[in-house]
Amino acid sequence: MASKRELQLAQKRELEKKEETTVPARIFVPNADIYETKDGLNVVLEMPGVEKNSVDIRVEDGVLKVDGKLDFSKYQGLQPLYTEYNVGHFSRSFRLSNKIDQGKIAADLQDGVLSLMLPFAEKAKPRSIQVN
Repeated sequence: MASKRELQLAQKRELEKKEETTVPARIFVPNADIYETKDGLNVVLEMPGVEKNSVDIRVEDGVLKVDGKLDFSKYQGLQPLYTEYNVGHFSRSFRLSNKIDQGKIAADLQDGVLSLMLPFAEKAKPRSIQVN
């Protein structure tokens, strides 16, 4: 028999900064889900409030880096009555294996949800071998 569990609010984690920054804003680690398909990995990141032109995705030395910047002008002059999370930029990085074709990574952002498709390299895909 399946047990019933209530949904729990996931607390936003602030990025532990290893270097100094000149941006006077908090940076958070976006929640991520990673799914494996036959073609590659799908990474889904929650980045509420981030616009498409404010997302920076790059691969450096085998590390996929994702940064999302908020437009704080949207929040100027607002006095919140109730808040459940703080407002800030987002940053997350993932070390890629050699099974990922780094040149074919694709991204899509809709309604604050960033979806990344990390396709497997051709040599990493399973295949059948014909016996002669």
